Amino acid sequence: MLRGQSLTIQYLQGGSRGQGRIKLEESEIERLKDAMRVHPHPGVARHQTVQREHYPGITVPLGRPAP
Repeated sequence: MLRGQSLTIQYLQGGSRGQGRIKLEESEIERLKDAMRVHPHPGVARHQTVQREHYPGITVPLGRPAP
């Protein structure tokens, strides 16, 4: 798993009977580096803040009731 995505790595194993060091091709390394790169995305649009005295759906005046 790399950045939340499943990723298959193509590699070769050197040495006799394939028990040696793992070898990656240069193109595979570039592909992995590109998968790890952070891609910027536009920010989330936010709603304008609601004024304290105006709440949607509340139809009575806020505060303690008059005596």
